[in-house]
Amino acid sequence: MDETLEEGPTKVAAALHELVTGMVRLLLLNRQGMSLTTAAVLDRLERESPIRLTVLAAAEGVTQPSMTVLVQRLEAQGVASRVADPGDGRVRLVAITDTGRELLAQRRRAGDAQVAGLLAALPEQDVQALGEAMRTVTPIVRRMLGTAPRLGAKAGGPAS
Repeated sequence: MDETLEEGPTKVAAALHELVTGMVRLLLLNRQGMSLTTAAVLDRLERESPIRLTVLAAAEGVTQPSMTVLVQRLEAQGVASRVADPGDGRVRLVAITDTGRELLAQRRRAGDAQVAGLLAALPEQDVQALGEAMRTVTPIVRRMLGTAPRLGAKAGGPAS
């Protein structure tokens, strides 16, 4: 058995962190003109919008004034918009637009193609082993992440 798994959660956490960090760095090399913060905000909006700007800022770890500037830029690009809160007409929420969804989809396709290119250089047995590992790891990691509270999550809504 892999010694990492035999040494407990700390070793597994370190190995998982190293793997994720490496993949994130690789994918950031081809950002397609989008900052990591912008991509993270659009991704959150895709999952959770509409959402209050204050909740969005807290969830992304930035100040409200910084998020206001970012949201204004996203609105100017047509990838986000402000909409009325159905529960309180005085409040404006931030939502992703169809253009924003398409931009995220393009970015994901480009990232998938980049990783697929790397996989194509591997022997078939390595690709098969990675596929098997992903089928095992993905649901476990999704369950693990689903246990973490989400800021701005709608009451009774799904965790992912």
